[in-house]
Amino acid sequence: MTQARLAIDIGGTFTDFAVEIGALRHSVKVLTTPRAPELGVLSGIEQILAQAQLQPADIGIMIHGTTLATNAIIERKGARTAMIVTEGFRDSIEMAFENRFEQYDIYMDKPPPLVPRDLRFGVRERLDGRGNVLLPLDETAVASLVPRLDAA
Repeated sequence: MTQARLAIDIGGTFTDFAVEIGALRHSVKVLTTPRAPELGVLSGIEQILAQAQLQPADIGIMIHGTTLATNAIIERKGARTAMIVTEGFRDSIEMAFENRFEQYDIYMDKPPPLVPRDLRFGVRERLDGRGNVLLPLDETAVASLVPRLDAA
């Protein structure tokens, strides 16, 4: 028997499954369980294997994709996050890019940064444009941030 290919796409609302065995294709759609996406995945795999009359061993390749992380960022539902950066680059995340929707609108409201300023920390270290270390990371400075990160 030709090895089957299974594709799984976990979205914010639905998890989609497609299996291909040669020229035959089957598909299944189940509800995504956002707090435990694996539950929807296991349910969908069970359903699509039954529909296609396959056993798990018949799957030769599995392809996985998801928008869960993208959705969490867009909806700002992710974990509270801190950021440790090279000293002097703490505000780079807020500067972002020069291109804007309204290029000449200096009063344009920008969305708040994903990491608030009070949770961005700069430490001594420096790399060149090729990633070579010019100034080694001050690991003591990073370690000294742990209590502040825990408190956040």
